[in-house]
Amino acid sequence: MNDAILTTDNLTIGYKTSRKTLRCVASDISVSLLAGELVCLLGPNGAGKSTLLRSLAGMQPPIAGEVRLLGDNVYKLAPQDLAKRLSLVLTEKVDVGMLSAYTLVSLGRYPYTDWWGNLTPQDEAIVNWAIKSVGAVHLAQRQVSELSDGERQKIMIARALAQSPIVMLLDEPTAFLDLPRRVEIMQLLRQLVRETNQAILLSTHDLDLALRIADKVWLLSTNGLLHVGAPEDLVLNGAFADTFHSEGVEFDVASGEFHLHTSYKGEINLIGEGIASVWTIRALKRAGFQVNQNKNILPISVEVITKSKQVLWKITNNQSVYTHDSLYEMIKFLDCL
Repeated sequence: MNDAILTTDNLTIGYKTSRKTLRCVASDISVSLLAGELVCLLGPNGAGKSTLLRSLAGMQPPIAGEVRLLGDNVYKLAPQDLAKRLSLVLTEKVDVGMLSAYTLVSLGRYPYTDWWGNLTPQDEAIVNWAIKSVGAVHLAQRQVSELSDGERQKIMIARALAQSPIVMLLDEPTAFLDLPRRVEIMQLLRQLVRETNQAILLSTHDLDLALRIADKVWLLSTNGLLHVGAPEDLVLNGAFADTFHSEGVEFDVASGEFHLHTSYKGEINLIGEGIASVWTIRALKRAGFQVNQNKNILPISVEVITKSKQVLWKITNNQSVYTHDSLYEMIKFLDCL
């Protein structure tokens, strides 16, 4: 059974730089969005993620190729028919004046309403369901202008849900949010995929979250190549490290994290276990030290000592012993050796 909802065939995307000149961003894109999958679109700044999303949404004509939604060419669908199948949440904040959150969500029903925009009982039930689905019932009667960025984004997602789409596209939905809210929105989208069996594609710079939560990753490089696969596949085949490789930054395949290049300051033997040791290793690596846990012959060792709620760090440098009660002071001391 083919669960593909949205497909592209040899798609080439780009935009006009002048009346006669086209700039190609990416070409030969043949991919598909499947029902019940959360797909993250990743790539460096300027790679063309927003251009690809606009092309998939029918907002920007492709240079070549096709985008099909349930077999129909997106660019030949009537706007109302397209809006019943696909919803879009953009990064830009739209000024909605004095609208309440409920009213804004209800605008998602516009493809289904009559000339006057009247909501039927069924429409109202869908609006209420959408608001409840994003955990925003307590926000429904508040003005959108009074909402925080995280609350506003929930309402924008609810509006997109109210369209009853089969595909939802989101461009940087967590761009203006703090870390807890970013995690909350990503978890919400994953939950919606499971509950609604929609296909959701979102672009994001939250690489760590994408690696943890996406069913599939579309990785767009600056040379116009689109790599597709499970997050772990793209890490293992090197596509992830190659795409984000830049001077001073490298992707650590072992940890799934990005690290800044720091000047090498030597080796240190670490003695200790538990969470305090984990964060001690991170602090030492950040400062430029190579950490070993099985080389007692090293001249410098750090022992992590945990007593009740207190943590101490005992540094042995040859025959001299020093004790510190914070990682900050320990790192400062090591930098002076």
